[in-house]
Amino acid sequence: MSLHLRNVPTRVATGAYILHSGLSKWNNGTEEQAKGVHAMASGAYPALAKVEPATFLKVLAGAEIGIGAALLTPFIGNRLAGLALTGFSGGLMGLYLRTPALREPGSIWPSRAGTAISKDIWMLGIGVGLLADGGADGRRS
Repeated sequence: MSLHLRNVPTRVATGAYILHSGLSKWNNGTEEQAKGVHAMASGAYPALAKVEPATFLKVLAGAEIGIGAALLTPFIGNRLAGLALTGFSGGLMGLYLRTPALREPGSIWPSRAGTAISKDIWMLGIGVGLLADGGADGRRS
């Protein structure tokens, strides 16, 4: 296991945010929200069109709860927490890049609609940083 004190602030901030997002979807997700989130996700990832919107929202909520909890759990090492966060945020970045309405025409920069999702690039950076730091145990190879 590898958890360094320097990683605690980013893990707590990111983990709490993701956990809250997942719990909100799990406890308060509406049919309208499920349809909207599902439509956006299936537009970027067509295989998801086969999943019912309500089921998709619950699975997404469960994933967010699990990833948030992993980031907040001290005995889960940086490598595992970083892997989970990198996979999740990589999927969000894929959604951002595959949905033209989220970006300014001909650009990678976000449109108004894409600003919220484009900010998830920070989670990707944190995840990759945890992965890179996960093997650090003070020895040099």
